[in-house]
Amino acid sequence: MPKFIYKAKSGPKDIIEGVVDAVDQDEAARKVNQLGFFPLEIREEKSVAKNKQDFSFSLSNKIQSAHKVIFTRQLSDLLDSGLAIFQAMELVEKQTQHPLLKKIIFEIKNSIRDGNSLSASLAKYPQIFDAFSINIIKSGELGGNLSTVLKRLADFEEKEEDVRSKIRASLAYPVLIATIGALTIFILLTFVVPRLISMFTEMSQKLPLPTLMLISLSNFFARYWWIVFIIIGLVVLYFKKLKSSKEGKFNLDRIKIGIPFFGELIKKTQIAHFSRTMATLLSNGVTMVEAMDAVYGVLDNEVLRKDILRMVTDVKDGSSLTSTMSKSKYFPEVVVNLVAVGEQSGSPEKSLFKIAESFERQTDNMIKIITSMVEPVLILIVGLIVGFIVISMLLPIFQMNLIVR
Repeated sequence: MPKFIYKAKSGPKDIIEGVVDAVDQDEAARKVNQLGFFPLEIREEKSVAKNKQDFSFSLSNKIQSAHKVIFTRQLSDLLDSGLAIFQAMELVEKQTQHPLLKKIIFEIKNSIRDGNSLSASLAKYPQIFDAFSINIIKSGELGGNLSTVLKRLADFEEKEEDVRSKIRASLAYPVLIATIGALTIFILLTFVVPRLISMFTEMSQKLPLPTLMLISLSNFFARYWWIVFIIIGLVVLYFKKLKSSKEGKFNLDRIKIGIPFFGELIKKTQIAHFSRTMATLLSNGVTMVEAMDAVYGVLDNEVLRKDILRMVTDVKDGSSLTSTMSKSKYFPEVVVNLVAVGEQSGSPEKSLFKIAESFERQTDNMIKIITSMVEPVLILIVGLIVGFIVISMLLPIFQMNLIVR
């Protein structure tokens, strides 16, 4: 039977919203009247679902992790002050400026008002709230300490956002150097060098090989520069299509993880993320099996995800985390040993927190090393290319001066 959402007056100034099952709008209106309310607006629920589907495609692209962090922190603080969940959601909705997130919070609030739990309401938006967040919130609801759990979740999300911010900040300068360098070289080859070629063609003398190479390269860029952009666009589209398929992303991630040093950085980052996520879930009362299922959903690298999926199956079959982790070639021995100590003491989450902190420090150091190496290498490459262009342009002039003398 279709569901109808209604707005109705329950008193002189009070307006409420709710959902009723009815064959059509007339029957829905009659049911609202039977409840003792005066209906103001009645609409079929599928129209709301359609609107939700219309914008859900772009939710993950438009709602950034920082927005989720703010939402979790606000909700945690409001619940900690003693407000009920529905009142807290109303206040968060008023404070939220992001239009899409505001609409989602409005619908989550209505879902809670209709009797659903916070975790069940959030689970309707998997593009925003992953299995990790849902499991933690569910554990807080079952344990009666939702505000405490939300505070821990907010702390976790802020830590993750801090790590991402550090990576973005570390890569910003090298990317800027590479972009400006590539743009400078393109402008020189496409617009500057062709203006000087006419001077060389008037010379009857034989031009040096570097100058001939530069002229050929410049002629190509001047005539076919648009082909370069088409090729770049096709390459970008190819990799996007490759990443959109599970097999293609797996092959790309396998190549990434095999690159010297860079692959080690990816592994350490993923292990740190795995450890902190597992530790946070276990410390909030989530079972090992549920925690492993949630971790599988939040890791980025498909190669490690496949390995975690194997570990999930082993844990469900009764294996300990230590025994199944020892079979993996991606988790170093020190991680396995620390997890073993944690399981023997009955508190694996403490060992996992220590692993996360250790590997996060190692990741920060590796990022600093990479950026400190990348910056001078990029400057050197750009300088060599620009230097080659300048020297190639000056060689015929030097050669002509030697002939005159």
